[in-house]
Amino acid sequence: MERHCQNALAVAKFLEANDKIEWVNYPGLESNKYYERAKKYMPNGTCGVISFGVKGGREKAMQFMDSLDMIKLVIHVADCRTCALHPASTTHRQMNDQQLEECGVKPNLIRMSVGIEYIDDIIADIQQALDKI
Repeated sequence: MERHCQNALAVAKFLEANDKIEWVNYPGLESNKYYERAKKYMPNGTCGVISFGVKGGREKAMQFMDSLDMIKLVIHVADCRTCALHPASTTHRQMNDQQLEECGVKPNLIRMSVGIEYIDDIIADIQQALDKI
């Protein structure tokens, strides 16, 4: 679990600093509204799951997902491999953008369960996918 948390924090920080990312939700980030609670109740790391939004909406998020190489495209979490999901084009694909927003799912939302691979490899895959959008 420690490796998941370390890797997820590194990915969250990388995403937060990237100009192609609109928002990042991860309780281990100081900018997160739950940071103080996370620090208090989970002092050894929060979790391996990050959610973030790609600038440009549903289409850019789909392009990002299609460009990932190492990161697996799946609809579950809790794997030792890094996995990603774009709900607007998979689990919630029957909804338009307005319907997604109404149920609390942003069209550009990516959910990533960060695995235990070498962190530089994870970030390199994210970067090359971002470079293609």
